[in-house]
Amino acid sequence: MITLKNVSKWYGHFQVLTDCSTEVKKGEVVVVCGPSGSGKSTLIKTVNGLEPVQQGEITVDGIVVNDKKTDLAKLRSRVGMVFQHFELFPHLSIIENLTLAQVKVLKRDKAPAREKALKLLERVGLSAHANKFPAQLSGGQQQRVAIARALCMDPIAMLFDEPTSALDPEMITKCWT
Repeated sequence: MITLKNVSKWYGHFQVLTDCSTEVKKGEVVVVCGPSGSGKSTLIKTVNGLEPVQQGEITVDGIVVNDKKTDLAKLRSRVGMVFQHFELFPHLSIIENLTLAQVKVLKRDKAPAREKALKLLERVGLSAHANKFPAQLSGGQQQRVAIARALCMDPIAMLFDEPTSALDPEMITKCWT
């Protein structure tokens, strides 16, 4: 499903990724672990083309990510990403954060998009907060909203940058089951 072959990336003269190769099959969970500044976030962002690579090849579900002909917007609509700082839209309510891409990108009708969003908010224990704004939630709650938002898109794969950094310990297991 996801394959990296000899992937390397530089920021100027600094090489942040060196000849990285791995294969992740459907249903597998892979953790990239290492010290701060070791390139974990950069590696994750290369998988959906948010960070370009200078060398090597990345494929997701048969699509070559770093091919200039690849429609990255289409690929990103199929690969969920939860960022370290969640990147929720501060001017939109939680329910609007969860329905926006479903309606605009997937062309889903508003009612089914809302229904899916509410179902996922319930799954992460936040259905009572649907009409609040991100600033009204704790960091852990915002992260759970970001997880629900990514899942609303029915992704073929999920990428998490610092996935449990803001979650309450009792919610970590609930979010992953």
